[in-house]
Amino acid sequence: MNNKWTVALAALGVVSLASVAQAEEKASSVLTSLSSTTISGYVDTSAHWNLNTGNANLPPYRFNSQNKADGFNLNVVQLRLEKPLDESQWSAGYRFDLWAGPDANALNTQSSGLGTGSDFGIRQAYVALRAPVGNGLDFKMGVFDSIIGYESIESGNNPNYTRSYGNTIEPTTHTGLLASYRFCEMFSASAGIANTTGPTINGRAFNPQDGSAAPRAESYKTYMGSVAITAPESMGFLKGSTLYAGVVSGFNETVANTGYGLPAQSYYVGATIATPVTGLRAGVAWDFLNANTTYNSAIGTVKGDVSALAGYLSFQATEKLSLHGRFEWTRADGDQPEAIAMDNNVYTTTATVQYDLWANVLTRLEFRWDHADKGYMFGGTIPGEPTRADAYLLALNVIYKF
Repeated sequence: MNNKWTVALAALGVVSLASVAQAEEKASSVLTSLSSTTISGYVDTSAHWNLNTGNANLPPYRFNSQNKADGFNLNVVQLRLEKPLDESQWSAGYRFDLWAGPDANALNTQSSGLGTGSDFGIRQAYVALRAPVGNGLDFKMGVFDSIIGYESIESGNNPNYTRSYGNTIEPTTHTGLLASYRFCEMFSASAGIANTTGPTINGRAFNPQDGSAAPRAESYKTYMGSVAITAPESMGFLKGSTLYAGVVSGFNETVANTGYGLPAQSYYVGATIATPVTGLRAGVAWDFLNANTTYNSAIGTVKGDVSALAGYLSFQATEKLSLHGRFEWTRADGDQPEAIAMDNNVYTTTATVQYDLWANVLTRLEFRWDHADKGYMFGGTIPGEPTRADAYLLALNVIYKF
């Protein structure tokens, strides 16, 4: 309190030294808390050239839409505020990821009032806690990313720009409580409970009682669990490789015109594999979705199973140049053509060249080819329109990370 104006005001009785000291103490506490908060994010842009389908009958993978076809796009802007957990036994922190842009609408996390066309969405917003149990038991409570999947919801963290069908059928976001524990260097596990399998923040799921749509007094919950095994240094070139498995089982949000949620189970097994070739890594992912889905009130409830198997290869050729490939097989079984590849086999080949010329900028050129066994997949739904069994995309993706 060596500010001469503060001392002068105190001498005149305008302020008290005790109140000034208290205010300074509170301000110091706030600044100390903020000093451990980090601000980061990215701006994700793209240009799409759909070589044969134009902007109609596009492949139904996540974040692909008619608004992106054959033109330049702002995909999303992410702003992250985070205080990560430190090494203390009773550590606490938080994370808040805000999305702005067209891709924010695809998250479907809007909880009230904003609607799906607002171009804003909360990706994650949770309190992080650690309890001194064994090696440290970590918790997330709030809104967090799903625990299963090879690819991230964040494009820049993936080897390819476009998402796989496996990623498309996985849950994205949950509102609930997740506990994680690392038993040793090799083995870790997570378990959690959430409101629903779906992304709507604070959503609830109810099941029909006695054959009717009347909800029960208490909503149903979604349960999830995963395990991860990491190869130690003693395994030579395989060190750092991971094997991961997880399941999410529960009900989605209450479906319009029914008054109740519908069950869904998502299963995932995947691995990232180091190789003896310098700079070369491989990966494999299997997703299976077993779901009861309502397409509209006239159809009612229809059962559908979707399987997706993908293989990945990535090669770091130079410090700035990397090459990435993905091959995927997808099949859905059911009796409704609206579902992803329903009663159809879809084979997808994706090749990506990434060259990081500018600092903090990810630049990549990608070619994607989707091929379906049945030609109606990418055309032919309109009488007289030629059927299409193939869809081709050439895309440029530029992301600035800050």
